[in-house]
This record gives sequence, C-alpha cells and structure tokens, in this order.
Amino acid sequence: MESLAKLFGSGARLKVLRLFLFNQDISFTLADIAERTKLTRDVTRREANELFSAGLLRKRGAQSPTRYQANPRFEHLDALDTFVRETTAVQPQNILKVLKRAGTLRFVALSGLFTGIVEPQIDLLVVGDNIEERTLASVVHSLEAELGREIRYASFPTADFKYRRGVYDRLLRDVFDYPHRVLIDKIGL
Repeated sequence: MESLAKLFGSGARLKVLRLFLFNQDISFTLADIAERTKLTRDVTRREANELFSAGLLRKRGAQSPTRYQANPRFEHLDALDTFVRETTAVQPQNILKVLKRAGTLRFVALSGLFTGIVEPQIDLLVVGDNIEERTLASVVHSLEAELGREIRYASFPTADFKYRRGVYDRLLRDVFDYPHRVLIDKIGL
C-alpha cells in the first residue's frame, strides 16, 4: 500500500478513494467517511474536497449534512476502479496477525470478497477458543478501513463449528462449496 499511497499523495486519500470506488452507488456524509476510513474529520474533509474538485466525487442533496458519492460521469472512473481493485489486497499474514488479538485461532478461511466470488454470504470465517467478539469486530473494522469495503464475517467456538460442519450448515457450505482460502487449520479439516 505504501507505493500506492505515494502515487496518490497520501494513505488517507487512498482510503477515501477506495471507499468511493468500492461503494459507487452509496452516498456518504463526512462523518460516515471518517468512521469507515478511521480518519479524522479534518483529513476527511480535505480529501473529499480534493476528490470533489478533481471531478471524481459529486455532492448529493441540498440538505445538511452534505453527502458525497462517486461521480459516474467522471471520464476515468472505470480505469481508476479497475486499477485500484487489482492493486488492493491485504496480505494473509497481516490478516492473521491482527486476528490473533481476538483470541486463540483454530481455523480461519477467506472467501467472497477475498476470492473475487460474490455468492458466498461471508468473506471471513473465524473459528477459535476464547474469541473476544468486541476485539474481533474492531479488528475487522480496521481491515474494512484498509480495504474500503464492508467485510461480512462469522465467528464460532470450535465445538459449535464442528457441530455446524457435521449438520451441513448452509453458512459453512457457502464457504466450503465455493473457492476459499484457508489461512490456518488447527482442527484438521
């Protein structure tokens, strides 16, 4: 990400850019942008105004607060979208590193957003013991800020996961029946 941040001027601009490119049909207030990208409001305001003056964003609605949305008439939108999508990735070792803060991991699998397949209901499956849900939610939120997209995830205690796998739970089938990537497997699947 460092080389892209230099190319686009700053890491903050890259986060805001990803947010709008990956969510082109959604409009955001400055508060929404700051929350989703984990940036300060001043930085968010500056970056949104820069992207607006470049023509990439448009302002929606006359009411306060102002909402920003990707401008579908921006001439380089498709090319920029393709470039950013193809260069946006979070390394698996970085995902595991931050997930380990939530508890003892026994199984972690990536699907959906991370594999390019839209059908699965979740993007991240976490199985472990003593998983702290608040910490896990915080970790996932930080990954969302880096990626610019919402990450659908599910977490299970090991015993619950084994039971669900045994009864062919639909959510788990959606992960295992489609392309997925196993990052850690201490259960022995």
